[in-house]
Amino acid sequence: MGLLHNMAILLTIAVAATILKSTEAAEYTVGDSTGWINSPSGGASFYSNWASNITFREGDILVFRFTASHTVAELKDKASFDGCNVNETNEVITTSPARITLNRTGEFYFACTVQGHCNSGQKLSVNVTGGTPSSSPSPAPSPSQASPPSGTTQETPPPQSTPTEPGSTTPPPPSPGSASTHVATFSLLIITLLVNTFF
Repeated sequence: MGLLHNMAILLTIAVAATILKSTEAAEYTVGDSTGWINSPSGGASFYSNWASNITFREGDILVFRFTASHTVAELKDKASFDGCNVNETNEVITTSPARITLNRTGEFYFACTVQGHCNSGQKLSVNVTGGTPSSSPSPAPSPSQASPPSGTTQETPPPQSTPTEPGSTTPPPPSPGSASTHVATFSLLIITLLVNTFF
């Protein structure tokens, strides 16, 4: 009976670790090593091609890395995005790296607000789905000091003791109030109740 009880505890721990790992948000550096620039190689389709290879989920984080001659802002709608109407924003972030949490499902539209940059390809549209975020394996960059665009939140990662390369990111731990934390906690509670009931 004792061996069976110990095996049940180990099984519970293994399942809980798997659940917690699967609920971490992914963090993506926009444009990877290219970063957030105007006139990227590949032209206006560069950022849409980059985004087409990723399934963005609610809670994931976009990291925009850019020089002082650029900005990032969330545009209000598709019409503003298509027409590069960069005056249709709530907030403009001028400090890099800008960390923006995708905190809802649906379309997000981003662009540089410097004149002509959006028209030269410095714009990004992402579609965010619900569900459990995936994880990303690289180290995190330092946080932006600027305010995030509307409909988004800005995360602050823990301090880093090792330098990072451009384009590399890592997921932060889930925040205490995040949906993924609640799912993990609930799942762990159910597993614990089942183990205690049957053993």
